[in-house]
Formats: sequence, structure tokens, C-alpha cells
Amino acid sequence: MPSLFLQAADGMTNILFFLAMIGVFVFMIVLPQRKRSKEQKTFMADLHKGQNIVTSSGILGKINKLDDQIITLELDGKTYIRVTRNAISKELTDAVYPSEKA
Repeated sequence: MPSLFLQAADGMTNILFFLAMIGVFVFMIVLPQRKRSKEQKTFMADLHKGQNIVTSSGILGKINKLDDQIITLELDGKTYIRVTRNAISKELTDAVYPSEKA
């Protein structure tokens, strides 16, 4: 009879360990990713004309015109390019222009 009790205890230990691993996974990976995604969405919603940005490919520019999904960037005062809205990177923009958004 005692061996049956030990087997049940081992099974519960395995289940608790598995649940703990899922908890660590959610806490370490899912929640920070959700936070970054939320920050990126608010950054994209707050884009405005005259703001200095960096695209995900590393192009530096100033927003000249905002459309629904297309943004026109001014590169050097006389060159303009059009990029899609999702090409703008919050992380790269914060790295290059850290003092713009506190």
C-alpha cells in the first residue's frame, strides 16, 4: 500500500512541476512580449508630422505626410520616400532619438 501512495505523490509532483514551468514561461516570455506590442501600438498611433523616426531597415527621416497606411518621409530636405506605417520601428527610433519621448 505505501508504494501506491508514493506513486501518486510522484505523479502530483510531476504535474506541479509542469504547471510551474508553464507559469514561468508565461511570466518570462508572454507578458513582456504583450507589453512591447502594446507600446508599439501606442507609438504607431501617436505618430505626427515633423517627428524624427527610424524605419526597421535603418532609414532615418522626418515625417512629412501621414496617410492611413503610407507615410512620406523627408530624408535630407529635398528627398522624400514613402514607406508603409508598419515599417517604422519604435525600438530603433528610441535608440537614435532617445530624448523625444520621455
